[in-house]
Amino acid sequence: MSGAPGVVIAPLTADHAEQVLAIYRAGIDEGNATFETGPPDWQSFDAAKPSGHRFVALGGLGEVLGWVAAGRVSDRCVYAGVVEHSVYVDPAARGRGIASVLLEALVDSTEQAGIWTLQAGIFPENTASLAVHERAGFRVIGIRERIGRHRGVWRDVVLVERRSPAIPGNRYLDR
Repeated sequence: MSGAPGVVIAPLTADHAEQVLAIYRAGIDEGNATFETGPPDWQSFDAAKPSGHRFVALGGLGEVLGWVAAGRVSDRCVYAGVVEHSVYVDPAARGRGIASVLLEALVDSTEQAGIWTLQAGIFPENTASLAVHERAGFRVIGIRERIGRHRGVWRDVVLVERRSPAIPGNRYLDR
C-alpha cells in the first residue's frame, strides 16, 4: 500500500482495543467526527464491526496510528453488499497518508467479499475527511440538513459513497 511510509496495515483485533478506543475518544472530543458522545466499550465495538473489514495502521513501535472499520447498514438481505464505515487517525499522526491507506485496505477487503457499496456520513466541517474520501473514489450523494443535535447545535451530515467497479452493474455510471 502506498502513501504512508513505515506504516503497516493489520487486522484490528482485541489487542488494539485500548488504543483504538482512545483514538476514537480523541475524534469525539474534537467535535467534528461523530454525533457520539463517547466511545463504546470493546465488546459493543467488536460486535458491531465484523472482523473481516476492520484494520489498524501501526507505526514502527507497533503503536496504533489510526483505524478503519465497517458495519452492516441493515439485516435485510437486499443490503448485504452495503456497509457503513468510520476512519479515525490519531491527532499526532495526521498528515501522513494514514487515512488513505486505511481506506485502501477497507476497499480491498470489501471488494474481495463482494460488497458493492461503502458509505459514510461526515460533518461538512470535517474537510480533511471529505477530501481523503474523495481521493479514495467516494462521491457526495447528498446532505442531510439539520439531521441531529450535537452539543446543542443542529448539524448537517454529508453522505458519501463508493460503488465498487469490481461488482458488474453496480457503479452509478453503469446505468
